[in-house]
Amino acid sequence: MKKPLRKPPSRGFTIIEIMVVVVIIGILAAAIMPQFLGTTQDAKVSTAKSNIAELETALGMFNLHMDRHPTTEEGLKVLVEAPAGEEGKWRGPYIRLLRPDPWGNPFQYRLPGTHRTSGFDLWSRGADGADGGQGEAADIGNW
Repeated sequence: MKKPLRKPPSRGFTIIEIMVVVVIIGILAAAIMPQFLGTTQDAKVSTAKSNIAELETALGMFNLHMDRHPTTEEGLKVLVEAPAGEEGKWRGPYIRLLRPDPWGNPFQYRLPGTHRTSGFDLWSRGADGADGGQGEAADIGNW
């Protein structure tokens, strides 16, 4: 007489083993995520500083061609569009596109500056989108 065939024992994971893996992944994520979140903010600040430097260079070229800086009312749009009545002197566009800051807000421009009284102020309002602030909400400017 032949012996009945037995099923081999299943080789799946137990619920306890799965829970242990999930807990370990959770602990690792909790330890690593804050490092990446800080890196994102640092990258945005670096990008804002780089954009400000690019805009300062373009404003310098505008000043060279027009013998003046843009007024506060004209703002940064004169870097991509000629100011009314001065199309003959304007040799732009000085930048291809007037992009917002890394937080999606427009860059700010003021002449005469309050931080740089002999020139202009150019700044991003930072993560909070409002003037002033500290830490992550601090303004990033050319001063």
